[in-house]
Amino acid sequence: MRLKQDFDLDNPLIKIEHLQKVFGTKEVLKDVNLIFPKGSTTVILGLSGGGKSTIIKHIVGLMKPTNGDIFVDGVNVATCSEEELRAVRKNTGYLFQDGAMFDSMNIFDNVAFPLREHRKDMSEKEIEDKVMRMLSMTGLDAKRVAKLAPNELSGGMRKRAGLARAIIMEPKIILYDEPTSGLDPITSDLITQLILKLQRELGVTSVLITHDMKESFKSSDFLAFLFEGEIIEWADNESFKNSTNPFVRQFLNGDGEGPIKFNG
Repeated sequence: MRLKQDFDLDNPLIKIEHLQKVFGTKEVLKDVNLIFPKGSTTVILGLSGGGKSTIIKHIVGLMKPTNGDIFVDGVNVATCSEEELRAVRKNTGYLFQDGAMFDSMNIFDNVAFPLREHRKDMSEKEIEDKVMRMLSMTGLDAKRVAKLAPNELSGGMRKRAGLARAIIMEPKIILYDEPTSGLDPITSDLITQLILKLQRELGVTSVLITHDMKESFKSSDFLAFLFEGEIIEWADNESFKNSTNPFVRQFLNGDGEGPIKFNG
């Protein structure tokens, strides 16, 4: 666990300014302002359906904002050209909640897919070596798993295979959407340790969306709390744990009563 002073907060790798997103008549994001320091892991917390995944989809350009700017390594993905956006995506790995494997491909071809799409200069032998290395890096038995179909893997193995695909292009940024959802506590911890390992060994900047409080505090350098379309708390790990913000305290304590009102 690192503190604010361990990072360059004045020159973050990702910076979101006044992000607003409206779907029809629903304002999901009202005014989001957030930084992600280079080499850090930031967890975004908030209520279900509150717009957390919407934030990371904007970072990778899968959504365009109604208003606001998203700077990724100096490029404003809200207004950049398609060519600039492709360059940003090459440097961004995305682990989807369900792993998002292609059912028609075995695990090897799933993980190799980004290289075959973007690295036409690589031979099949080079691709094979890299795929097997990435599968091993995520703790899988590469030789055995490579030949299997996605539906032959457990949930935790699919997550790890999805992560191997996310890092195959050696990205600067990895976005995780609920990386431990649906997993047992032991497997959840293995995924968290893997996230920390990748940060140490690859120096990546990581952004996590999760409801898993235990794993959040294990993996994060910073935590942000999204409430009613705005970030109402952002702090390093230790400061966030000790936050006096009543909304954050209610969320961390899992209290049904407090300033956060539930309808239904």
